[in-house]
Order: sequence, then C-alpha cells, then structure tokens
Amino acid sequence: SKEQQSAFPPQSVSIQLEDDIDISRGDMLCRPNNKPQSGQDIDAMVVWMTDQPMVVGKKYTIRHTSNEARCIVKELHYRMDIESLHRDESAENLSLNEIGRISIRTTKPLFFDPYRQCRITGSFIIVDEQTNNTVGAAMIIGETK
Repeated sequence: SKEQQSAFPPQSVSIQLEDDIDISRGDMLCRPNNKPQSGQDIDAMVVWMTDQPMVVGKKYTIRHTSNEARCIVKELHYRMDIESLHRDESAENLSLNEIGRISIRTTKPLFFDPYRQCRITGSFIIVDEQTNNTVGAAMIIGETK
C-alpha cells in the first residue's frame, strides 16, 4: 500500500495520526473551520416507509453515516399534506408514505450538518428495534431549539 495525501469516496483508507488519539469507525474527521453541529436533540423531516405508524415516545435505532444510535421520537410537530402543502399540527402519528417534522433525542451525541448543507451528514434512516426493518428516512433540519 502506498502513501497518499488525500482520499475520496468510495476509497477505503487507514490513517496514521501524529498523536495517540482513540478514534474508530463512525468518528468524524473535519477541518477546524468546517466543524459539524453536535447534539442529541435533532429536528428532521421524515418520510415514513412502513404500515406500522410512527409513534411519539417510541424507541427506534437510527443509522447516520457509519454510526448507529438509539433514539426516541420526542415530538411530531406536524404532518405535511403533499396535495395542499398544509401542515397538520394536530397529527399524532405518521402512516405509510406520510411526511412530517419530528424531534428526536439520541442516546449519544451525533455530529451532523443540516441536509441543505450536506446530504451525507444531514440524513439518517430510522430502524425498528424489534424487526430491524427500515421504517423511515430523514433529512436533518438542525439541532432542536
């Protein structure tokens, strides 16, 4: 293997650091002036992809970049009517193919960007813990305020 100064997707690389720092799969390296946001409370737009409705208060697993974390859906802010673009703020859950804005809390901090800035670090999938099926796809808006 030869030494390289740069790498690009989908290359697999290993790096050697000057200092002895504990980093592993899922950790993120970035430039000092281009740091992502970090937090456990995240707002996102989600598309629900299963017949089982999304339930506020239920625990799920999310897969974000090469990282995985457990989360709870804390709030459904609204369900979007795709015909009229009306926001139904009285919605209590999301059903198959419905879109809504949610707030989640993860069990550990994630490093992320809003989807509009970077689609790779700005998106995640939601996985049902019992079935291991993908139940939602989400675009991060930002940290919950």
